[in-house]
Amino acid sequence: MLSHELGQRLREPCVWNFGPLPGLLASAPGPSPGLDALRPAYGHESVWDCKLTKGWFWGYEETRGLNVSCLSVQGSASVIAPVLLKNTSARSVMLDRAENLLHDHYGGKEYWDTRRSMVFARHLRAVGDEFRSKHLNSTDASDRIPFQEDWVQMKVRLGSSLGGPYLGVHLRRKDFIWGHREDVPSLEGAVRKIRSLMQTHGLDRVFVATDAIRKEQEELKKLLPEMVRFEPTWEELELHKDGGVAIIDQWICAHARFFIGTSVSTFSFRIHEEREILGLDPKTTYNRFCGDQEKACEQPTHWKIVY
Repeated sequence: MLSHELGQRLREPCVWNFGPLPGLLASAPGPSPGLDALRPAYGHESVWDCKLTKGWFWGYEETRGLNVSCLSVQGSASVIAPVLLKNTSARSVMLDRAENLLHDHYGGKEYWDTRRSMVFARHLRAVGDEFRSKHLNSTDASDRIPFQEDWVQMKVRLGSSLGGPYLGVHLRRKDFIWGHREDVPSLEGAVRKIRSLMQTHGLDRVFVATDAIRKEQEELKKLLPEMVRFEPTWEELELHKDGGVAIIDQWICAHARFFIGTSVSTFSFRIHEEREILGLDPKTTYNRFCGDQEKACEQPTHWKIVY
């Protein structure tokens, strides 16, 4: 976990460079640590030549940090409270890789109360709903999925929702191909599993959310011609950005009759939660692909919603 306290965006060059390094978290403001103090945490040489820091910063190359220090973190989110409660004059604080921090009482009532208070933006849901209706013959009414704008007021019995007449798939590729090689199937292996699930559940449509590169997308389309994907136009991509497109993908997967995701993927985890809140049968939700060499693999844990 690596976090940086940011000041203003500055365009001056700063040659203290570091990439996104898992396992580190920035601490509170104050004098920037010296190079010697940082070297053990980073595990490689860094160069200190100015008081600004340059990192990956989600690809925003013009962004610099005024102060940075490191804290090794594993586990509960409360560990960063002392860091964030200290005085700071910075206009913003960036927590890089904060998704790796766990809620102190993950899966409890407080967690689910918080999770249910978060609903995707209405305009993004509308795009997803229109796509479902047009390409997947899916609407909330026909899918027996209840919806209230305020999810905190919505309590649905698990298994009471049916889901749309299609298979929802999240197939993570890119860094997972080498980072989680044993857990991620080949495209051929994924298609075999997809076809098996479609036959088992009597589905003739499949929606695929994937970060696969263009070449893999083309190969996947050849192997699975009936595959449907949300492919935004240039104008839609400019309007919604990559993050908005990802939310649309999640929303469509969350409404599927059956969903299968990728091992240890936070994208798949969020879809699990959406489906849990919407009342879909857990047996149709907590599923993941096995690697090609795995005869059987452990499936995701069912974190049952608590009201």
